[in-house]
Amino acid sequence: MDYASAIESPVGKITILAEDEFVYAVTFAEKDIADMPENQLTIDVARQLQDYFEGRLKVFDFPMKQKGTEFQQEVWKNLLTIPFGETTSYAKFSAHHPLAIRAIASANGKNDIAIVVPCHRVIGSNGKLVGYAGGLWRKQWLLQHEREVSQKGQTELKF
Repeated sequence: MDYASAIESPVGKITILAEDEFVYAVTFAEKDIADMPENQLTIDVARQLQDYFEGRLKVFDFPMKQKGTEFQQEVWKNLLTIPFGETTSYAKFSAHHPLAIRAIASANGKNDIAIVVPCHRVIGSNGKLVGYAGGLWRKQWLLQHEREVSQKGQTELKF
């Protein structure tokens, strides 16, 4: 059975989708969840997201699982190693597979667990914001929020 919760946030409505044991999506995309009940997991994730937006949470703690290839799974796992309030370039992020930079960027774009699996922390080598399925304005907001909360680095991002 699938479960869902939704929250309003500073970056718009966010929908959380889960099965019994894990979350499989945290998305900005419009989803019809009218017939989907909440469960304790989706309620807990909604609370963690609220805490994130209020500056009280930097690391999420809940079971998650996305459908994807082994390569995509590796990329998503590596995204989780980018610290809160920091960014990395696509070139640095793909240093372990330099010939696969486009495939890594593609996998990054297929991430279905927004914010939590922090694909928004990957930027262009020139420091500019590039590619974010949720929209560059959201990416800018999320990075600015994390830098303010963590009090790290520059406070205005290049666009």
